[in-house]
Amino acid sequence: MKEHQYKATVEWTGNLGSGTDHYKNYERSHQVSIKDKVIIQGSSDPAFRGDPNKHNPEDLLLASLSSCHMLWYLHFCSVNNVIVESYIDHATATMMEEESGRGFFKEVVLSPSIRVQQPEMIAKAIALHQKANEYCFIANSVNFPVRHLPQVSAGE
Repeated sequence: MKEHQYKATVEWTGNLGSGTDHYKNYERSHQVSIKDKVIIQGSSDPAFRGDPNKHNPEDLLLASLSSCHMLWYLHFCSVNNVIVESYIDHATATMMEEESGRGFFKEVVLSPSIRVQQPEMIAKAIALHQKANEYCFIANSVNFPVRHLPQVSAGE
């Protein structure tokens, strides 16, 4: 078994001068830095006093699941002679928040619209979503269901 290591630096940038002396006196702003990559400006969800113009952890988790699935899916299509011409996923997530403030993701639904080159590729294109899900590193690491509702068409 191979082991892969990843490094990220997350730095809080929301100190307005008095630190966290009161929950209303600081921003939830932060930045995510990974060597040689664009810095991601983050915050919490606006429901949790965050900046709506910045990425929040919940958005990034959803995007991670969607992009991981897509990358595996494209790989399996490629090696199975399914020629994908376009792929766009309108993914959604449901998170539950308890009265205490504790929360968890209930589910993620990936809804990719895919265009393949030939009509005879459609059945295989649909079937390969299951294999992509089985291999997706991120989907294999979460404790909630990741469902798939693909729509596949051929040509134009």
